[in-house]
Amino acid sequence: MRLRKALDEKLMDLRLRDRLVAEGKISAAEVEKFLSQIPDSTNEIYEEPEKKTEPSAEETPENSSF
Repeated sequence: MRLRKALDEKLMDLRLRDRLVAEGKISAAEVEKFLSQIPDSTNEIYEEPEKKTEPSAEETPENSSF
């Protein structure tokens, strides 16, 4: 069964599917059905942590009162 799924996903590969649709090997409806079954993972996008701003002149070690 895993092989069948891998072959189906290969048919829907972005690099191949437009050509396969044009050749009539798969239909546009099949492409839409496949795309609608892909889970939405937009909430899993990595966001870089906020960068620290450079310390002001008052906060630099040279100007500390230690």
